[in-house]
Amino acid sequence: MNIEIIDIPKIKDTRGNLAIIEKDVLPFKIKRVYYLYDVPSDAYRGGHAHRNLQQFIIPLSGSFEVVLDNGNTKETVMLNKPDKGLLIPTGVWRELQNFSAGSVCLVLASDEFDESDYIRDYSEFLNYINR
Repeated sequence: MNIEIIDIPKIKDTRGNLAIIEKDVLPFKIKRVYYLYDVPSDAYRGGHAHRNLQQFIIPLSGSFEVVLDNGNTKETVMLNKPDKGLLIPTGVWRELQNFSAGSVCLVLASDEFDESDYIRDYSEFLNYINR
């Protein structure tokens, strides 16, 4: 599966750390930013894939799991460090689950919202990637 954990450059300081995303940290220009918070621990988010959109997911606070599926392989990635993010390319089904109390999930996206880019039905996703 073509996912990648990317180390976010940081400046360590006794007053607190500073993480920086600029220039060539991501393989795309950021066109949309959103975040998830107050997600109940027994809830899940996602449940879709994208045709063109790429995403970079960062656990700003707390932890959660991202279940990734390319139609052949499933992989679960635990995100719990705010200086590491998960790059999800196009054509990968994702579900976010097991949110810890107080967790905040930041998503940086390669494009603005476009409903036609979403694949929300798993059977349709399998047809899309196997065409």
